[in-house]
Formats: sequence, C-alpha cells, structure tokens
Amino acid sequence: MPESGEGVSFCRMPKSTELILALDVPDKAAAIAMLDRIGPDLKWVKIGLQLFVKEGPALLDAVAARGQSIFLDLKLHDIPNTVASAIRSLAGKPVGLLTIHAGGGREMVAAAAEAAQEALPGATVLAVTVLTSMNRATLADIGVDSETDEQVLRLARLALDGGAGGLVCSPQELRTLRNELGPDAVLVTPGIRPAGADLNDQQRVMTPADAAEQGSSYIVVGRPILKAEDPAAAVKAIQTELGA
Repeated sequence: MPESGEGVSFCRMPKSTELILALDVPDKAAAIAMLDRIGPDLKWVKIGLQLFVKEGPALLDAVAARGQSIFLDLKLHDIPNTVASAIRSLAGKPVGLLTIHAGGGREMVAAAAEAAQEALPGATVLAVTVLTSMNRATLADIGVDSETDEQVLRLARLALDGGAGGLVCSPQELRTLRNELGPDAVLVTPGIRPAGADLNDQQRVMTPADAAEQGSSYIVVGRPILKAEDPAAAVKAIQTELGA
C-alpha cells in the first residue's frame, strides 16, 4: 500500500532490487510458454502495449494465476478524463504497477492516480519521464531544449506533485533522483543489460549490479532473458547479481 510523505505517496520499497521480466512476446501462447520455461522463481512480469492489445485484459488473469505480479506498461498519455476512464476499465484486474506519461501534465497524472486508487487498490501509478530510447538529440528533435537529466528531473517533480507513486527512468538518472526525492521513492529502471549483452535500441543502459548499487527499486530486463538458450538460468543469474 502507498506510504505518504510531504504530499507525495510512494508504494512500499522492496527489501532489495527486484527483477521484472519484460514479456515482449507476440501472443498469450508465447507468454505462457516462456513463463513455463522460467518457472516460479520469477516474481514480476511486465506486459506491454503490443501483448495487451493482442490479448486484452484476460491475459492479466492468466498470468496472475501462475503466481506472477503484473507491471502493466501501457504508458497512457491522453486527456485526463480519457486516461482516468481507461484505468477504471481495469477495475478488479491483478495489476500491481501501471505506467502513464509524465508529459501528459499534472492534471492528467492526478486523474490517473485518483482512478487507480478507486479501481486498482494497492496498485502504484508510475510516471514515465524520458524514454530510454531517447537522448539529447532526440529531445531537441521534439523541441525540448534541455539536457536529458534536466528534463527527467523536471518531469519527475511534476509527476510526483501530481500524485504518481513512483517513476520509470533510465538508470543514469538514479543518483540524481535519489538525491532529490530521498530513499523512499520507487524507481523502476528499464535499459538494463547484463555485461556483454546487445544494446539493441536502448541508448542509455546499465548492468543489473550497477543499477542496484545506484538505488533502483526494480529493474526491467527483456531480450537478454527472452533470447537466452536457458531463460530460467538467465533469470537466476540476474537475481544472483542483484543479491536475491
């Protein structure tokens, strides 16, 4: 459940940095097959836009029935009423973490947080600041005349002031955000790659151990597990690196 502090609510921090598998697969059959290969040691899975659009909300129940907690990564970004209505449509579904875009503005964040409190008790709304595929040049392309870390901090403050329970951010901003927000802020970090892994389309990446050392609450890892010859062993190796 959320904890409050100086007007900002945060969900409880895990005792140590936890692994979330980005379940970026084409359909339910592939998702269930992957979870079967990994087994019960995995606690969290991230369901993104592609898989959710393909399979719909029923997929959430199927995954939760296997014992995993769900991070629903839809990155909602629309007018406040539309975002709130979309979240209310998830009422009763087993969602632990849910993403919105901080760039939607303070009013949208507040509407999302209120809707989640009503429809998904215990769930945490996470605000996405700057996508890990973006850098200074891509920010300039969309008219943002700021360094990446400056834009992240600006959007982080806006989102938390609006009622978000945590943030999604690149690991490179962890230290700054910890200094600004304190030890209780929930920080979820994609762009995590074990040493030697392909960077793919991620511009700002970090190893699991480094992300944990810099204060990540949850790390998100996809392809290094999904493409591994032994996904269960890949999960275990990352958990060992995290000290789990």
